[in-house]
Formats: sequence, structure tokens, C-alpha cells
Amino acid sequence: MWAGFSVILSALILNILDSTIVNVAAPSIQADFSMSTSALEWVAAAYTLALAIGLMCGARLGDMFGRKRMLMIGLVGFVTASAFCSFAWSGDVLVAARAVQGLAAALMVPQCFGLIRDVFPAEQIGKAFAALGPVIGLSTVLGPVVAGLLMKADLFGSDWRALFLINLPVGVFAIVFGSRVLPDNEGAHAGLRLDGIGTLLLATVSFLLVFPLVDGRTQGWPVWMFVLLAAAVPMLGVFVVHQRARLRDGRSPLVEVSVLRKRSYVSGIVFTLVFFGSIVGFSLTTGLFLQIGLGFGPMHAALYLAAMAVGAFVGSGVGAWAATAVGRPILHVGLTIMALGSAVLYVSLRAADGDVGLLTLAPGLFLFGTGMGMIFVPLFSIIMGEVDDHEVGSATGLLESLQQLGASLGVAALGTLFFDKLALEDGGPVAAMTSGRHLVAAEDTLLLVIGLVAVAWVIGWLLPRKAREQV
Repeated sequence: MWAGFSVILSALILNILDSTIVNVAAPSIQADFSMSTSALEWVAAAYTLALAIGLMCGARLGDMFGRKRMLMIGLVGFVTASAFCSFAWSGDVLVAARAVQGLAAALMVPQCFGLIRDVFPAEQIGKAFAALGPVIGLSTVLGPVVAGLLMKADLFGSDWRALFLINLPVGVFAIVFGSRVLPDNEGAHAGLRLDGIGTLLLATVSFLLVFPLVDGRTQGWPVWMFVLLAAAVPMLGVFVVHQRARLRDGRSPLVEVSVLRKRSYVSGIVFTLVFFGSIVGFSLTTGLFLQIGLGFGPMHAALYLAAMAVGAFVGSGVGAWAATAVGRPILHVGLTIMALGSAVLYVSLRAADGDVGLLTLAPGLFLFGTGMGMIFVPLFSIIMGEVDDHEVGSATGLLESLQQLGASLGVAALGTLFFDKLALEDGGPVAAMTSGRHLVAAEDTLLLVIGLVAVAWVIGWLLPRKAREQV
């Protein structure tokens, strides 16, 4: 029972680590491959975008062919893609390998929560989920620190490549051990058919949103970039029409259209896009500011980022209690603390006069992380509060997909703003620091984060008042 749980945790931890390692490794990767700033953003965005595109498909494949089988295939793909990342000989190869990593993770992640139900008897499931939160929280805390330590050690001259190599022993353990201890199960809905056209339409919408935001600045924002952005709206309409047609014909849709008629759930989707966009974009640009803007080494930057991760760990404890005891108001408390942390960082940077140290950044980072952690645990259950039982599977998959799409959009939007203000083309990092552009870039990024948090604060009032107890 717990042996199977260790395999499930290994898969989840691999996804968490590879979603965040670019925060520490980005400057070293850029220097190694002489990458443009937009190409560097794709190292992060390719993973989250591919994960967002593949999650709905991965969940449905688990229903069709069995969760264990899809988890094993996903782990093999993830380990193989990690090896390609480690030995990538160009930036293009690294971005492509990261996209394959994301697709493999899209096969792994949707199976994990269902496998917990398969592994544990009904009376033990609560204990498994109670253990899940702290372990994931601890992984978030230790991820940047471990990444910094590995890069500091520079074993065999591996530098940033060690961050992907570490996936190999963890992944191989999960594959070998999981094949023995996880229960063999056929697909619960073997009669289902995969909606290939729906998956392609949803992928197209995601790409139309992310690509212009990542590449628009470097190409001078030509008109056709705005055309691509605008095209996402009618393409989304085509997707909805296609889903209704499948439902009308008696075929299983990728998304239950009925769930999109619920104002609370649709509001939750928009909240998820804004919230995850703000926190993932903030994390990436903070790591870039520490290393490119301030010239810190990876280990030094990782220790600063740990202040935010520790705050998230503390906040998650409050969020776990508040999920059912308080409900929706805890989201607004968390968002307020996030905004306060961003404001503290902004004021601290304005007052620092170029002398930025731990005491300048740690209080604001800790506050931001605390507010973020308070939201993580109850968010999913609150958004699902008014979803009917027959809609839960589809609604869950779509929500997880949009979390990752929001992360991609945050990386694209905040990363673009940061690099635009930093203007590395005008003399590189040294010139940016000398002129103070690194502080301007950080301050303007913080203002945008505060704006996004304010938007999420307003949208939050449309969510259900109470959390869903069983999803």
C-alpha cells in the first residue's frame, strides 16, 4: 500500500521539480547556448504548455487503457526526455526535449490521484491525501535549494545538466518498483474513444495564446502576432461547437459542455489562469532578477528563493485547515497577503538604492509565498464546489490543464515585460545593473503581479462559498 504510494509520490515530485528548476538554471542555460531571451522563456513555457495540452488526453487514456499502464509509459517517456535535456547540444534541442517532458508528465500526473484510490482501502484514503500535501510542500521548498546545490557542486562539469540527470535514478526507481507494487487494472471505461480533434483544437487555442506573448517582443510585435492572439477566441468557439456535436451524436466529449454553463466553475477557470500565471511568472522573473539582474550564483539565488518556498509551506498548513472550516474567504486572505508581499518587495527595491541584500528581499518573498500557500490547498475543492458528480472527471482534467496554461501565459507575459525593461541588448547584464535597469525591470514586473492578484481577488467573489468535501 505505502510502497505504491512512494511510486506515486515520485511521479508527482518529478513534475514539481521540473516545473521550477528553470528558475535557478535559466541564466546558465542562456549563457551555455547563447540563447535569446524569448528562446530562454520557451525552456520554461514548452514544458508547461505541453503539459497543459496533454493533461485532458492523458486523463482519458488512463480511463481507456488503465492508470498503471499510462503511468509507466509516462515515466519511461519522462526519463528518456530528461536524458535528452541533460545531453542537449543546442537550445532548440533542449526546448524540444522539454516539450516531450511535458507530454510525458501529462500521461503521469492525471493517473496519480486515481491510483491512490486504487492502492488504498476506503478507510485509508484520507491518510494518504493528508500525507500528500506536506510532501509536495516540502518538495517545493527544497527544489530550488537542491537545484542550487547541484549546480554549485558542478559534478564532472555538469553545471545545469545535473538538474535533469537527477531525474534518471528517481524515474528508474519509480518504473522498476511501480511495475511490481502498483495494481494492474484495465481501463475503467474501455469503451471510450479519444477525441483527437478536440485535443488538437484545444492545443491550437493554447498555442495561439502563448506563442505571440513569448516571441512577440523579439520580433517587434508585427500585426500578425496580434492576429494570432485574436484568433484564439473563434478557435475556442470551434472547440465548444465540436464538443456539443460529439455529445449530440452520443460520443464522449473531451469536456462535458454542461460544466461550462456553471458560472462558478467558469469563474474558477479564469481565476486559475490569472492566479497560476501570476505565481509562476513571478517565480521565474524573481530567479532571473537574482541571477541576471544582481549577478548572484545559482546557490545564492536558490537560498533567496527558499524564503518564498518556506512561506508557501507555512501557508499551506493554514490552507489545509481553512479549506472546509472557512471556505472561499481564505482565498481572499491569501491574495491580500500575496499583494502585500509584492508591495513590500516593491517598496524595498525602491528604497534599496542599488544595495539589494537578503533583508531587502526575504520579508516580501516570505509574505508572497505564505499567501500563495494558503490558496493552493483549498482552491481546487472550492472551484469544484458546485460541479455535479458526473461532471467531476471532465471538470478536473480541464482545471488541471488550465493551471498549466496559466503558468505558460505567466512565463510569457511577465518574462516578456522583465526582459523588455532589462534591455540586455544594450550592453548586457553589467550595463543593466550599472544603469539601474535591473531594478526598473523588477519593479515594473511587481506592479503587474499586483495587478494580476487584484484581478484574481475580484474574480474570487464568483466562486462557491464552500469547498467540495469529496472530489
